Amino acid sequence: MLMFPITAAYIDPAATTVVITSISGIIIAVSATAVILWRKAKKKVATALHIDENANKEVEEELVINNDTDAE
Repeated sequence: MLMFPITAAYIDPAATTVVITSISGIIIAVSATAVILWRKAKKKVATALHIDENANKEVEEELVINNDTDAE
């Protein structure tokens, strides 16, 4: 009993909620930063290597519909 003292600690549920919320916020912030940096790096590499991601895509003309019933 003297070699391994066991101490019981009370962890307040409110404190646990704050810790979990803080950790979640940190994870979300780091993930958002990683995504932003990844997109910027991808764009710089594509620009440096002259890669156009829209090269083989077909672009349709813009369609404008006017419903002017007063124009006579």
